[in-house]
Amino acid sequence: MSDLALTNARLADLDAEALGAPTTVLVRNGRIAGIGGEAPEGAKVVDLNGKTLLPGLIDCHFHVVAWSLDLWANAIAPDSLATLRAARVMEGKLSDGFTVVRDLGGADLGLKQGVDDGFIDGPDLVICGKGLSMTGGHTDLRARTDTRPDSLGWRLGNMGVLVDGVDDIRRACRKMLKEGARFIKVMANGGVSSPNDPIDSLQYSDAELAAIVEEARNANTYVSAHVYHDAAIRRCVDAGITSLEHCNLISAETAKMAAEAGCIAVPTLVAYEGLKLEGAALGLGESEQAKIDVVRGKGIQSLAIMRDAGLPMAFGTDLLGQLRKYGGMEFEILSRVLSPADILRSTGEIAAKLCRMEGEIGVIAPGARADLTVFDVDPFADVAALGRPDETLKMVVKGGNIVREAA
Repeated sequence: MSDLALTNARLADLDAEALGAPTTVLVRNGRIAGIGGEAPEGAKVVDLNGKTLLPGLIDCHFHVVAWSLDLWANAIAPDSLATLRAARVMEGKLSDGFTVVRDLGGADLGLKQGVDDGFIDGPDLVICGKGLSMTGGHTDLRARTDTRPDSLGWRLGNMGVLVDGVDDIRRACRKMLKEGARFIKVMANGGVSSPNDPIDSLQYSDAELAAIVEEARNANTYVSAHVYHDAAIRRCVDAGITSLEHCNLISAETAKMAAEAGCIAVPTLVAYEGLKLEGAALGLGESEQAKIDVVRGKGIQSLAIMRDAGLPMAFGTDLLGQLRKYGGMEFEILSRVLSPADILRSTGEIAAKLCRMEGEIGVIAPGARADLTVFDVDPFADVAALGRPDETLKMVVKGGNIVREAA
């Protein structure tokens, strides 16, 4: 592979909250070899003409197997079909500038390997296997009148598995870690898209949560929890859970407690905007629609609470099925509360920390992976424009290769 020199590139200085002067970024063997200086002889030179060069974007809450908002239909699809659908979803995500996705339930090692081996043209995956749900919990998709045991199990298109009791939970955690999970996901609170659990329901016992955390720590990794309600968030922090997904109903006191414990939050506010816009038309029931209003109404407030508490936030979208088209709206929603520098950190260095790839991704620095995006916009003037890739995204570089280029 010949060297790639991106000249006249303007890098984001997050401390100064401004773009730097045009410079050259040299890529060699898939990594950033240097910043500044002249392009070496023989390098492929791409003149960016003063456009913005950012790290490849990272989405820390996504489900690549969620082809449809009909989660039951996703779950019962043949694994071969679920794989083909996931590949299409991943291709779209890469086209939008996301070079790494942290999958929060569903994707397996095969999908990750498919990207690594070049069979899938998508972002690199950081996987957790399946989300752990108790019976009647957030990924129990059965109607109240359906008394059959969990028949969805470990199908690829299923985002979570039903596991009850400490011993079975330990076994499930060990199975997923053995099969390539980089962290463990638990449904610790009621959810919007599940039919039977109120938003304020606490899920799993203290002993079960402790077992999940212990198994993750034994494997030198961490636990991510689906949580909305303040009591559920506080309980997760007490249990030693690191990654707090959603957090719409968090209080200032709990946010401070989470920050002091070293947690990272992943707000996913665009998910509720998409569900509000099209959820009913796409088949979401009345109880699920009512829950949307509860969490949506507090979303913006939660951003300010977490910001003021010093709780780091990573970028996430959590859009399922037909709602994926709204993903870029998350940038605009975040910009109502957070600064452009905060948002760039959320898609970069903070997201990289959750992926346990600090210094590898989310930064433009010598030695880091050459995952890069080129935007024809100043993000400090209009950070929401990063969510309009059809207008502003001009190039995507992944592993040192130009994989997308605007005409």
